[in-house]
Amino acid sequence: MNSINKKEIEKFSKIAEEWWNPDGKFKPLHNFNPIRIKYIKENIIKDFKIKPSERPLNKFNLLDIGCGGGLLSEPMCRLGANVVGIDASLKNIEVAKFHAKKNKLKINYKVASPEKLKTNIKFDVILNMEIVEHVENIDFFIKESAKLLKKNGIMFVATLNKTLKSYAFAIIGAEYILKWLPIGTHDWEKFVKPNDLIKISEKNGLSLKKLDGMKFNILDDSWKISNDTSVNYIVKLKKN
Repeated sequence: MNSINKKEIEKFSKIAEEWWNPDGKFKPLHNFNPIRIKYIKENIIKDFKIKPSERPLNKFNLLDIGCGGGLLSEPMCRLGANVVGIDASLKNIEVAKFHAKKNKLKINYKVASPEKLKTNIKFDVILNMEIVEHVENIDFFIKESAKLLKKNGIMFVATLNKTLKSYAFAIIGAEYILKWLPIGTHDWEKFVKPNDLIKISEKNGLSLKKLDGMKFNILDDSWKISNDTSVNYIVKLKKN
């Protein structure tokens, strides 16, 4: 079996050189990034009972799945983690490698999907951020990702809920009206409800620790964590 959706890979490969342009095609992700970094960092510190410091993730093995151009891999590396970033698009990985080298960051980037990653390490933390809505088979993808996680390790999954509101906001709003994203970036059929994601995760030995919504404030162009999971949400899962 295979979790790679070729059409999705081609779509992102075409715009790969845009990854690090804050006003380019990935502008929404650049806006989104500070809240994601803060959420991941704070939850890791809390769960692993780490003393806050400049590099709190020191000695942590972290896997960033669907890493794209490295928008999360780089900040995680700067926080001290040993980062492995994987993506099924060669173009994305080339961009990520180039940018990390330019910034003198040691990140181990590989062209791979979870089922194809050859590694002897089990990871403390796995990031599956804005990726499950682009994979071929979500059950298989979560199962293969979970195999790479250490016992008591944490996995973060951020994605889009399957609601009429998410269709209106993420597709009609973001792609057609505001033109934040190229048309066709998202397929509503691939969005997943939190309960379904939690069930799939539990089936694969992951228990839910936290579920939060992420809400966009159009007035000041910023994101915040909220109780509203109707469009964007993030789950924190722990391996049993």
